[in-house]
Amino acid sequence: MADKDEGPVRSITDLARIAGVSVSTVSRALTSKGALNKETRRRIQLLAEERGFQLNVAAQNLRLGRTGAIAVLLPLGHERGQHLSDPFFMAMLGWLAEKLTDRGYDLLLSRVLPEGDDWLDNFIRSGRVDGVIIIGQSNQGAVLDRTARHYEPMVIWGAYSPRNAYLTIGTDNQSGGAIAAQHLLDKGRRRLAFFGNVAVPEFAARYQGFLAALPDEVRASTELVHAHITPEASYRMASDYFASGKRPDGIFAASDVTAMSIIAAAAEQNIRVPDQLSVVGFDDVPMAQLANPPLTTIRQDIKRGAHLLVDLLCQRLAGQPCQSIQIAPAIIVRESS
Repeated sequence: MADKDEGPVRSITDLARIAGVSVSTVSRALTSKGALNKETRRRIQLLAEERGFQLNVAAQNLRLGRTGAIAVLLPLGHERGQHLSDPFFMAMLGWLAEKLTDRGYDLLLSRVLPEGDDWLDNFIRSGRVDGVIIIGQSNQGAVLDRTARHYEPMVIWGAYSPRNAYLTIGTDNQSGGAIAAQHLLDKGRRRLAFFGNVAVPEFAARYQGFLAALPDEVRASTELVHAHITPEASYRMASDYFASGKRPDGIFAASDVTAMSIIAAAAEQNIRVPDQLSVVGFDDVPMAQLANPPLTTIRQDIKRGAHLLVDLLCQRLAGQPCQSIQIAPAIIVRESS
């Protein structure tokens, strides 16, 4: 067998020669990154231990001109109080971490409070990562456009627009809003409200799709309620809204977090969901089905979205052409409507 060769092991190339495999296979085995047969991985690791060889990952990346890391950035230009513990972000982050590990990358996570227009360029110039995934455009579209014109390995989760210079993966938000509108109409609801911050491009598209699908007389009376993303702020807004005497019979919320906050506030005002009020959210985060009552929502395929973000970024890193993708939403009907 090749691994019985007693030659010296001074480099990853020596170990690959002794093991009878490629250098890239040895790299995947010793870094525990990338797809590799478990038996092969273990054999190479044992061989490295026997020969006293340790891979210098930093030196290897330096030789290859790479860092081995991908940044996942959450820019909070519009909702500076949002936390990394947001259910949607946590679900997305989990799938991103899994896919990046499969591709052999480490994940560098950062919650960004943008100051000025050069925060993204400054981050990229730091040379800490090989590419960037950004979750949400926030109000940073102009910054993203400017950076995208000179920096290709960057992909954004967010609303598509033909005007964007940057690459996006995201749900067809307008279609999702239209689906929510039709569902509420089918339930006989006519006194409607939309809860969400329309300064967020994704939320604005959901609102536009929602309104466009309504009959003229329903659209004219539909209320726009500015609700923040965080559960605490959404709950306070909903509580104040109901306390003022407002009684819609159908609400479409821009996110599941907002929708669940609305349900909690309605219960305190003795508004029965869904008998008196139908509530529809957007995202289908894991806890949506655990709400009381379980939440009807417009589902984003978060897993597929995360995998596409990584796949398209890797295509960009390889110099391959790619284009923005919109994912079709679907309604998940539960007991809140």
